Amino acid sequence: MKAAVLTSPAPISSHPLGITEMPQPSPVPGHVLLRVRACGVCRTDLHIIEGELPAQRSGLIPGHQIVGEVVERTGSLEQGARVGVSWMGGVDGTCWYCAHKMENLCDSPVFTGYTVDGGYAEYTLARSDFVSPLPKSLDDLHAAPLLCAGIIGFRSLRVAGVQRGERVGLFGFGASAHLALPVLQAWDCDVYVSTRGEKHRQLASSLGATWVGNEHEKPPVPLDRAVTFAPSGDVVLSALASLRKGGVVAINAIHLDRVPEFDYDTLLWGEREMRSVANMTRADAADFLNLAAEIKLHPQVTSYPLEKVNDALLALKQDAINGAAVIVL
Repeated sequence: MKAAVLTSPAPISSHPLGITEMPQPSPVPGHVLLRVRACGVCRTDLHIIEGELPAQRSGLIPGHQIVGEVVERTGSLEQGARVGVSWMGGVDGTCWYCAHKMENLCDSPVFTGYTVDGGYAEYTLARSDFVSPLPKSLDDLHAAPLLCAGIIGFRSLRVAGVQRGERVGLFGFGASAHLALPVLQAWDCDVYVSTRGEKHRQLASSLGATWVGNEHEKPPVPLDRAVTFAPSGDVVLSALASLRKGGVVAINAIHLDRVPEFDYDTLLWGEREMRSVANMTRADAADFLNLAAEIKLHPQVTSYPLEKVNDALLALKQDAINGAAVIVL
């Protein structure tokens, strides 16, 4: 099969993913072999490829927003069934967190496209109990971004404790935030977007955000909740400064550059909270995909062939993509 392989971490500008021919994976017990139809491009892939997350193995195939077709029947999965694979590729099922319905915090997790090979390839293996049936209403191209950007954005709203009708800020407006906005609208929330890049601001406006400003502008009203989507501590403080007393910031970032020193009395005091968002659960995936089908969620996407995967990742790093990028096999 053809695959994009990372031998060692390097800046994406050097095109570190090599397109190579390699053996198709063989089925193993408890797993399903999938023919990859599409794979979303995520900022976490950038963190892995550029070494901001510690390397787990050499010769890795990244990619963890996979739309795949079941090659052979296994268990309840019919041959030809269309399923999704996300970042959480498996858990041990025995640790304290798994036992307490917090599998996203499992002590021994499997991460798709990081600890095991992912979807930047023509075929991939996935644990049978960690694939999600996909709504028929979503084609491959538009289903792929839902499988991490969408699910983790949805979990971020849950971690922030969003209630129907609240004022919610989205700080940064890339693949994940532009999928969270219509969910908030379905919950009758007013959405305030602060983001750099004129194209991102235009997209937020076109999707009906209540207010849109640049990264230096403060929303015109105090917010009940906020979610940050940029790997920047400065953005976290901007979100915190926009909260009412008792408000919550959820930090949607697997890697953060730092959290700058800040004034406790004016930013955190008043029972404001900062919470990190870590991975997702299978329940998050099921709930979000059902909601996405119900509200007819239709991501904005730009497609690339596998041979252009380095270009897609570079465009993501340069904020040159409106919405999400998807590799189409």
